[in-house]
Amino acid sequence: MTLSAPVMDRPEPARAPRKRRLPERGNPTAMLTVILVAQLMVLLDMSIVNVALPNIQTSLDFSAANLSWVLNAYSLAFGGLLLLGARMGDLIGRRAAFLSGMALFTLASLVGGMAGSSGVLLASRTAQGIGGALIAPATLSLLTSRFPEGRERTRALGLYTAVSIGGAAVGLVAGGMLTEWASWRWVMFVNVPIGIAVYVAGRLFLDETPRQRVRFDLAGAVTSTLGMTSLVYGFVHAATDGWTNGETLAAFAAGAVLMASFIVVERRADAPITPLVLFADRSRSGAYLARMLLIAGMTGMFFFLTQFMQDVLGYSALATGFGFLPITISLFAASQASARVLVERFGERATMLAGTALSTLGLLWLTRLGADSGYLSILGPLVLVGLGNGTAFVPLTSAALHGVEPEHAGAASGLVNVMQQMGASLGLAVLVTVFGSASRDAASNAPAGSVVDRAHYVFVSGAQSAFEVATALLLATLTVVAFVIRRRREVVLP
Repeated sequence: MTLSAPVMDRPEPARAPRKRRLPERGNPTAMLTVILVAQLMVLLDMSIVNVALPNIQTSLDFSAANLSWVLNAYSLAFGGLLLLGARMGDLIGRRAAFLSGMALFTLASLVGGMAGSSGVLLASRTAQGIGGALIAPATLSLLTSRFPEGRERTRALGLYTAVSIGGAAVGLVAGGMLTEWASWRWVMFVNVPIGIAVYVAGRLFLDETPRQRVRFDLAGAVTSTLGMTSLVYGFVHAATDGWTNGETLAAFAAGAVLMASFIVVERRADAPITPLVLFADRSRSGAYLARMLLIAGMTGMFFFLTQFMQDVLGYSALATGFGFLPITISLFAASQASARVLVERFGERATMLAGTALSTLGLLWLTRLGADSGYLSILGPLVLVGLGNGTAFVPLTSAALHGVEPEHAGAASGLVNVMQQMGASLGLAVLVTVFGSASRDAASNAPAGSVVDRAHYVFVSGAQSAFEVATALLLATLTVVAFVIRRRREVVLP
């Protein structure tokens, strides 16, 4: 008889605790959404405050002379720190730079909405600009690091372009709605819930990039920040006080000396804030210059057409914002066509030329604007400019980032934003000066009529001259694209 040993119950292996499934970090759709919303916030904040300025002046007792600093405080901080903000992303990680900038931007928006004095509001606008200088280059460099060159990146840049260029028009609409339906404070408060949502989503979905463990270029940081701030301040001051004003000339002189010192420092630095090798590629340098000239010409369109719709056509702030919707719609459609069809079929350079030509025709059309013109007279130019910009900016941005080494992606993205900011400041300063000179000449030759009719005549005469100079800036852009930017041989086929 065989005896069998009793069967002992074997303990079941311990089960690992079930982990909660977290969102996939690096998910391309989620990541692109975070980038686009953040970019829209930064650019929208440059225009959303415009239509609220009269209410802000009354509420916080701003003087007429100081009211422009609600806009200028943001522009100076943003433009002055862009180069440093871009390099910070390379040094501490672009996700870390993005989240730090978003936290500061959101907190500053909350403080600005609660401001009880002009000083607090200006301080909060400055802090918003600092936050924006960290966010803007980080968004573009995160996009380029996640989407490789080719069809995938081009399509992502199509959406990025639509948001970047359409942000100004969206800001005018949103600012008008918030100011008329709620309070001017909501042009600041609106950033708070959106900023918190973007910050949380950024922590969940954005990948961190490698940090460069190198010695920080302190001299480059100081000279670039002070130099850029001086140049932007010079352009801002020239727009209000003229090019021969002593303070304007001093700002330009200081900016030129500081930026020259910055170049000397960067040539010797081990880890420069802006690697000068980025300018070694002819097509990339041409793309930077073309972007600056194109933005310089386009800035005046929003500035003068806003006044035309409100002062000549008698539109409200809200109606004016909606008046710019055609350019937003056409820009979005053209940027998608450019990213999905045109660049792949015809190449970057040909697409840039076609888009810039359309925008040039749109501005040339605006030189025919008259005191008796209605909205239909500007509808055609708005659509043409939207189609042109949407078509041109996708390949223009791609060319500015083509072939950049991963460790320099942040600096290259920063230069794209710097050229955009410098173009806006330069364009507004030049076009406002031309407008002022032409308006004074028109005032002395205005035909007899009512005060309102004479005022409309003077304004439109000045705007016509400004649009002529803006058209010349776009012709210069066409020249750069045609003769400086080389044709890329590789074309991605559908």
